[in-house]
Amino acid sequence: MYKRLKCMRENSNLCQQDIADYIHCTQTCYSHYELGTRDIPTDILIKLSEIYNTSVDYLLEITDERKPYPKVK
Repeated sequence: MYKRLKCMRENSNLCQQDIADYIHCTQTCYSHYELGTRDIPTDILIKLSEIYNTSVDYLLEITDERKPYPKVK
């Protein structure tokens, strides 16, 4: 999962600080998420899935289908 986060960030031409600003944490905190040395809270996973327009399942490597689920009405 952590490798996927880094790849998605790099493919989006974003730096760790960009993502950290969006999810309201420090760059160091976000770096720990990418390294797998810190668990990622559910609310942060949801924000990351929104940034990358994908599903949490994709971020967690439960699926290789990148397309997000339809929004709940």
